[in-house]
Amino acid sequence: MIKKSYLLLVMLQTLFIMNVRAQELKTPTLEDLIPSGETFRFPENLYGLQWWGDECIKPDIGTLFAVNPKTGKERVIATRESVNRVLEQSQAGKLSYFYNVRFPWADKAQMLIEMPEKYIVYDLTNNRIVSTVATKKGAANPDYCTVNGNVAYTVGNNLYVNDTQVTDEPEGIVCGQAVHRNEFGIKKGTYWSPDGNLLAFYRMDERMVSQYPLVDITARVGELNNIRYPMAGMPSHQVAVGIYNPATGKTVYLKTGDPTDRYFTNLSWAPDGKSIYLIELNRDQNHSKLSQYNTETGEWMANLMEETHPKYVEPMHAITFLPWDATKFIYQSQRDGFNHLYLYDTEGKLIRQLTEGDWLVQDILGFDAKKKEMIIASTEFSPLQSNFFRVNLKNGKRVLLGTADGVHRGILNPSGTYLIDNYSSPDVPRNISILNTQSGKSIPLLTATDPFDGFRMPVIETGTIKAADGVTDLYYRLIKPADMEAGKKYPAIVYVYGGPHAQMINGSWQYGARGWDIYMANKGYVMFCLDNRGSENRGREFEDVTFRHLGIEEGKDQVKGVEFLQSLPYVDGNLIGVHGWSFGGHMTTALLLRYPDLFKVGVAGGPVIDWSYYEIMYGERYMDTPQSNPEGYDQTNLKKLAGNLKGHLLMIHDDHDDTCVPQHTLSFMKACIDARTYPDLFIYPNHKHNVMGRDRVHLHEKITRYFEDYLK
Repeated sequence: MIKKSYLLLVMLQTLFIMNVRAQELKTPTLEDLIPSGETFRFPENLYGLQWWGDECIKPDIGTLFAVNPKTGKERVIATRESVNRVLEQSQAGKLSYFYNVRFPWADKAQMLIEMPEKYIVYDLTNNRIVSTVATKKGAANPDYCTVNGNVAYTVGNNLYVNDTQVTDEPEGIVCGQAVHRNEFGIKKGTYWSPDGNLLAFYRMDERMVSQYPLVDITARVGELNNIRYPMAGMPSHQVAVGIYNPATGKTVYLKTGDPTDRYFTNLSWAPDGKSIYLIELNRDQNHSKLSQYNTETGEWMANLMEETHPKYVEPMHAITFLPWDATKFIYQSQRDGFNHLYLYDTEGKLIRQLTEGDWLVQDILGFDAKKKEMIIASTEFSPLQSNFFRVNLKNGKRVLLGTADGVHRGILNPSGTYLIDNYSSPDVPRNISILNTQSGKSIPLLTATDPFDGFRMPVIETGTIKAADGVTDLYYRLIKPADMEAGKKYPAIVYVYGGPHAQMINGSWQYGARGWDIYMANKGYVMFCLDNRGSENRGREFEDVTFRHLGIEEGKDQVKGVEFLQSLPYVDGNLIGVHGWSFGGHMTTALLLRYPDLFKVGVAGGPVIDWSYYEIMYGERYMDTPQSNPEGYDQTNLKKLAGNLKGHLLMIHDDHDDTCVPQHTLSFMKACIDARTYPDLFIYPNHKHNVMGRDRVHLHEKITRYFEDYLK
């Protein structure tokens, strides 16, 4: 009896201590959890890490360090005070921090400083300015050539090099900027040759493209801002590639023929600069060609290979030449179902496939020329992960670098001997180290602490369920409120994206959970996210099952996720909500309309409502044209389902959205009025496709209030 009383006392004391500790824990606010929040908390990081030859540069606000990768020993190479003293004496401006300086010259004690309207080369040994090159007022898209010190940039729609205007085009023709709406891996519009003697650039004629009106409401009288927006099935822009010679001031355009309904992507210079390679894609996006052009005459030289597919091909990477053999290059392709690497010679002959398997190569980080090896990032261990491997180009043998779990992002030094490894896993907020690519020895640079230590945090779990096809495994993330009450049923919210080139669940910190998901779980919601078929990192067949009917198969998979939720004893199956943005906004709206008895509340941000209103490059890849696929466009047009709305639906759109133009949401509002259904609408003025800056906290408070009003 005494023993039982003692045990009861111990249990009561333990429960009391746990309760006191629970009361001591703080609950994170939206300001803590949302980027741009006043107290936004995130894992510590090191910014601006880079290589200066074989030394790692570690910038800080006031001090610039170089780290020996063998020993980890740091040395100071500059202070902001000393550099600013020189800059101010030359009236060259002032550095606020060292995070944006660069070290592109491995054999020189010089750093490159980008200042407003100028680039400065700074001598660290003698503390002096070596050279300065200025850009004109309004310069954008700068591209500094580290070989010759020239800088290409744009002002308005024209291209400049240093103080020379290269193009003089009227409105509607854009030079030196990214084209094809940044699809196909295109991120910029200028490309310096290896020796810096020539500059390739894009010229995009948009005059045949319809102008879409956006209104600036900050003016006393609203002002019209027109954008060129090629909608699916309508005329597209026409692109050419120019080769500019700064020495002669002359430009030669590649003789690609009639550019109508053709895309030119993935530009890559030959190592000798005498030719340039690009991948041409037809408008149907089911036939690509790797072509070579002479840079002196612009003449076509050869087609090295072609790819076709009954649905679509999607070239995302320029060819990569071997640094020790200018006659061989690596070509990336999904031809066997996953993105893999193929070694070719410059005659177009396939030498060997370098990687293969039911996993994909995500990136080529670089080469170790002495060992004739390359370093890649891949999903070989899991679609949720990104891991580094050393690959032997002769036999294809792969060796893991670093840990086998989590998500790794890396920067390889020029010699391929050391790698900056920025890594996180579900329980590791961030680790940064220098990794020896041969020995595997690692030098730690940062071990981040949990920024939410001392806060009340929910429980995060992951798992798999079967897709609607009954065969395919889909990954989900489940976030449950902390200290759930036994026997209580909680409302659930599905966060959805669902579209191509995105993955919501991964093996990074907290399984990739968003701050708002954490916030809502703490408010008593079960938060659920599922990567349906059509999403990223699972291979071609997984993605292209959605071809010609976007949102249909994805919705079926999301319903399987809801059925899983309803099977959980702590979920109230009658209180299911859904939220998503962009493609996720389309999915949110579609789920409420196609499954009106399943979802009670939804918040759709920046949604696609009618794919015929979306842009050509993305829309036609997955849907074909409205003319060739009328059934698919009709089936996925959510305006035609407006009468199905039963639950509460809040539509949020930005008035300057140039990705999913406001016509989507406004036309849906009209369809609902005609159908006598009653969604709600909220507009964010002066934002584009997403709400950024301080207004982002307001956005998530608005979303939260809607669920609090209607899902409890």
